[in-house]
Amino acid sequence: MIINIAKSIKEIQEIEKLGKEIWTEHYTPIIGIDQVNYMLDKFQSARAIGEQINEGYEYYQLLNESKLIGYLAIQKREEALFLSKIYIHKSQRGKGFGKEAMEFVFNRARDLNCELVRLTVNKYNANSIKTYEKIGFENVGPAVFDIGNGYIMDDFIFEFYVSKR
Repeated sequence: MIINIAKSIKEIQEIEKLGKEIWTEHYTPIIGIDQVNYMLDKFQSARAIGEQINEGYEYYQLLNESKLIGYLAIQKREEALFLSKIYIHKSQRGKGFGKEAMEFVFNRARDLNCELVRLTVNKYNANSIKTYEKIGFENVGPAVFDIGNGYIMDDFIFEFYVSKR
């Protein structure tokens, strides 16, 4: 797998398209299609991604044989590297790409002198929670975020100290 920073409009638009496919499949059973569509526009659209990049987020394409199979986004926040997004297309899961992407995140945290990686995950996203726990992330508590339009994100905060790896 090749991991490339996404900077061009074309790369960002490709991430937007893949994000819509992944989110619709994965999150509709968890939060419903209306909230999925709202969150896609608010957080996963090319416009929103461009704004996030301007705020210091780094977006990366995950490529296999030159094909976009996933993406991730990170942001340095004081002593922590916030893993905002990590998504792999359903057809590519279980092939080790997620593990490779997480190693990249841990290495990027070290490069940025971050002692831990922090992320949030929906409380009802059981498969992702299980995966993060298997890697060694610890659930440090709940977090509820009002994201507007009558929607909330009902999450857990997970942390992983990179010195453990």
